[in-house]
Amino acid sequence: MNETETPYLRLLRETERARLDFLEIPLIGRTLRGECDRSLYLRFLEQAYHHVRHTCPLMGAALARCTIEDKRLRAALIEYLEEEKGHEAWILDDIEALGGDREMVEHSGGDMPVRILVGYAYYAVEHISPYALLGMVHVLEGMSARLAEPAARAIAAAIGVSGDGAAGFSYLRSHGALDKAHVDFFQRLLDGIDQPDAHDAIIEMARVVYRLYGDVFRGLDNDLVAGLRHAS
Repeated sequence: MNETETPYLRLLRETERARLDFLEIPLIGRTLRGECDRSLYLRFLEQAYHHVRHTCPLMGAALARCTIEDKRLRAALIEYLEEEKGHEAWILDDIEALGGDREMVEHSGGDMPVRILVGYAYYAVEHISPYALLGMVHVLEGMSARLAEPAARAIAAAIGVSGDGAAGFSYLRSHGALDKAHVDFFQRLLDGIDQPDAHDAIIEMARVVYRLYGDVFRGLDNDLVAGLRHAS
């Protein structure tokens, strides 16, 4: 990092390739073009539930790893915790509103890619650094702020649902708007952290999460292709 580059700008620079690879996932592009049906959207919501429900427990695990020197991180995690409580319920409500099986989703474990994503997050927090969780936050919130609202509009149009308040889209629309504010909060937080080891852990975690979160979408795409082959 040069003398004029902030920690946040360094994060963006050193994760640019991973971010572009994520955005180039074919399923994401097709969804934004309106090539998504109700069943695929429900499958996405199911996988989203199985990582979102771990958000608060992961933050609690990171809090438990904080020391007296991590006051800034501790304060940020407490603020995040208050805002993230209950967001998994939004997803279940959306699933039910679209005719999905809320109870089945709630009691399932998610597909292998989302299990690996969540499992690695716990590993990183416990065995690498509590700051690693901020790398995951950066990816999930950054992509949500960028993609959630246009994806919601495209999916709603594709499945014949109209109106900003249409049932089945509370998670995407609410989280997308919330995460735009969180991105600014995150930038201020990261630029206020003066521990080089923490920056390294955040950057490495972001790279890993871009790949593992991307695998969730690649898995959905593989399921779609397999379904089409079976139908033919």
